[in-house]
Amino acid sequence: MERIVVALVLAAVAAVVAVVTDRSRRKEPPTQPRTYAAPLQVDRSDFLRPDAEWLVLAFTSSTCGTCADVSSKVVVLEGPQVAVAVVDSVEQKDLHDRYQIEAVPIVAIAGADGVVQASFIGPVSATHLWGALAELREPGSVPDGCGAAGGDHDHDH
Repeated sequence: MERIVVALVLAAVAAVVAVVTDRSRRKEPPTQPRTYAAPLQVDRSDFLRPDAEWLVLAFTSSTCGTCADVSSKVVVLEGPQVAVAVVDSVEQKDLHDRYQIEAVPIVAIAGADGVVQASFIGPVSATHLWGALAELREPGSVPDGCGAAGGDHDHDH
């Protein structure tokens, strides 16, 4: 009988040690939500027309419906002083990796030096795109509350 009690005590101690060891090996989930960001600067030579005064980049995926909408709004911004590049994650994975793009769509507007001056993460209206680009090209040209302000974007890196 004494041997059975000792065996039960040893089994209980072993079970407790196993539980404590298992808990100490588990990684806790992240305490902060993951945030996605547009690049702060791009190498203009990675894209067509590096000599254009402005570059509007749309990081997208061919598997994303919202991306198609954003792409259609971005391509109309192309002009003599504005180059536009739609960078698909499937066709140009190397550029998504280089600029650490982890979510799409992301739109970034960069100056001639490659510094991103405005960016949008997620869906964006044509009004906000046009307003941001107009304000960057000619500061003060967009009235407060019209296009360049508001929305889910980062303006002033």
